[in-house]
Amino acid sequence: MIQRIQSVFLFLLVLAVISMLFLPLWSKTDAATGETIVLTAWELKSQVLNADGEATAAGTVPSKSTIALGLLAIVAAVVALVEIFQFRSRLNQMKLGLLNTLVLAALFGTSFYYATYVGAKMIEGTDNGSYEAGFYMPMLGLLFNALANRFIKRDEDLVRSVDRLR
Repeated sequence: MIQRIQSVFLFLLVLAVISMLFLPLWSKTDAATGETIVLTAWELKSQVLNADGEATAAGTVPSKSTIALGLLAIVAAVVALVEIFQFRSRLNQMKLGLLNTLVLAALFGTSFYYATYVGAKMIEGTDNGSYEAGFYMPMLGLLFNALANRFIKRDEDLVRSVDRLR
């Protein structure tokens, strides 16, 4: 049924991954020029910030598309939504949970790649940049997915134990 605890965890997973689409994932500032590189789910863009931290102009570094992050996040959310409504077939739910684990791991790995290797090379500086709130959403999604899979397995074990008694 939809009101089971694993459905709540899957819904929280959807919220976490969808929020990643709108939050910055990583940023790095060049102290000399004040230019900042910001990684979002859709692009890696350069901005010039004023003293208040607000973007005043586009930077000198051309932006790069990171559409793979956005697409992986959307795929993870869709798989979780489909998984919620597969409550009559717990084996299908477990298979979708495994698929979602792989998608979320790919999402986290791709985010790390863009932040560490692509973004860090775009601007000079000694630091590696700072990870923003959106960067941690795939990890939160992995946690919710693991909890949902655990409760789905618990339900399947309960049904199998009742079938043995008959």
